[in-house]
Amino acid sequence: MRQQLLISLVTDDKPGVVEKLSATVASNGGNWEGSRMAHFAGKFAGILQISVNSTNSRKLRQALHALEEDYFKLQIEDLLTIDEAPRQTLELKLVGNDRPEIVHEISRMLAARQINVEQLDSNYSSAPWSGEPLFSAKCIISVAENLELEALQDALNEIANALGIEIDCEKKPSEL
Repeated sequence: MRQQLLISLVTDDKPGVVEKLSATVASNGGNWEGSRMAHFAGKFAGILQISVNSTNSRKLRQALHALEEDYFKLQIEDLLTIDEAPRQTLELKLVGNDRPEIVHEISRMLAARQINVEQLDSNYSSAPWSGEPLFSAKCIISVAENLELEALQDALNEIANALGIEIDCEKKPSEL
């Protein structure tokens, strides 16, 4: 029987971090199934999904926790399989002058409609034409297949108008 583990990590950003982690997983019977990792603010952070035979699970967990001696901060969780109703994936793209409440307003509206944020990538920069603080984001959301998209677009437009930003929403093609 195989177990699915979700591992989140933060460590100092230096060469060899991914190699050390992948070697630990592989040498203890784990299979690296997917990950998202990035350098951010001088640290290296990530989340990864591992599968492991249940007979090797304890050994793998101990080996992963041993990495904490090398300044890895890890959290390991068991994954549960949940059958969900059919869903569709949408992509939101936001851009506008930076304001503190942008992420809060969008996430509050999505949560009120039971819409799941699957991925959020945001960036702060200077607008090339004026030097003003510019906020941009790409957000992947998962919505019920029967959600009325026009009502969602109306709610997004209301927020965009109130905050003076642009929000584009489009259906994301299915990944094969």
